Amino acid sequence: MRNISLAFVLALAFGAAHAQAQQYRVIGVSDGDTIRVLSGDRQQIKCRMYGIDAPESSQDYGQRSKAALSDAIYQKMVSVEILDQDQYGRSVCRIFLNGVDVNKVQLQRGMAWHYKRYSQDAAYSQAESTARQQRLGLWSDSNPTPPWSFRRSEKAANYR
Repeated sequence: MRNISLAFVLALAFGAAHAQAQQYRVIGVSDGDTIRVLSGDRQQIKCRMYGIDAPESSQDYGQRSKAALSDAIYQKMVSVEILDQDQYGRSVCRIFLNGVDVNKVQLQRGMAWHYKRYSQDAAYSQAESTARQQRLGLWSDSNPTPPWSFRRSEKAANYR
């Protein structure tokens, strides 16, 4: 009986989390992990996609990652689940297109890294691992540079 009650409580909590997701039109794709959405009442939100880190625009695969995301969701209606706010004031979001987790799809296509510093999502980790094994997207390079390392080296270069 106790397990049934726990399962029921978890189901309610999971359902409530997804019930908070709202529909928005994607009006901009900044890069492979950041989008702008517009609500029905004309409210704009800048969304940093939860759990992933895509190559920077000036980095190898940066433009491909952005194009892949844009091709998938630009001008489409998506569900946005806002989880947090980052240090730059962006909403940290899970994005769903017709019930499919777009963040995870970016990982599956090899267009982003699982950002393990901020996410312990096992499904995201598995999606990245599979893309690596299949040498998809950025994983076709023998030793791709993670965006956090790229940003650090760019920052150091700018201070010289």
